[in-house]
Amino acid sequence: MLNALWSKPESERAGTDLLVMLHGYGSGEARMAEHFSAMPQRFTCAAPRGPFEMDGEYGWFLLDYFLNNDFADVISATNQVFAWLDAETARSGFRSVSLLGHSQGMAMASTMLRLRQDAFAAVVGLSGFVLDNALLAASEPLKTKTPFFWARDVADLVINPDAVEFSKIWLRENTRLQAERYPGMGHGIGAAELVDASSFLTATLPFRPSV
Repeated sequence: MLNALWSKPESERAGTDLLVMLHGYGSGEARMAEHFSAMPQRFTCAAPRGPFEMDGEYGWFLLDYFLNNDFADVISATNQVFAWLDAETARSGFRSVSLLGHSQGMAMASTMLRLRQDAFAAVVGLSGFVLDNALLAASEPLKTKTPFFWARDVADLVINPDAVEFSKIWLRENTRLQAERYPGMGHGIGAAELVDASSFLTATLPFRPSV
């Protein structure tokens, strides 16, 4: 089972809206937890740790400079997140589940959406990409158009132009896309995009009092 950091103790999670925050390559759950406070406070935020260890940091699967990957590793990582998420959802009975991913975490979040297209209320992708994979594409376009907030800096040198172009096309065809650009942000996580991501989540999942 994956290690994870939470914004709320277990006693306060039942019936809340869950936001799963997926870190990037060579990062970890603690860095995503730094952004819990920027998200809508009514959400329960969870940051799981990727299973791929690399010099004291973590990722979800091995990537090379061109963002190539072994798809078996992608599926293995995705299934581990699903197993963790299913167990936590059974325990806490979340009202909804949304995803937020930075960099490789966006590749994970979009892959999860592709495999369970009706499972997520909203997805946020920060400075990331969507995997170009024929097996995933075999059952697309997706029938359910999930709201998707995609934030990036066009001058980001980490995500190559081919990956950006594929992501742009895929997101337009398969999601209800809101795309925003943040000049000067680079490949990091910017304060302005977090404000906008929080507003997107609030607008997409309006507050519903418990009955």
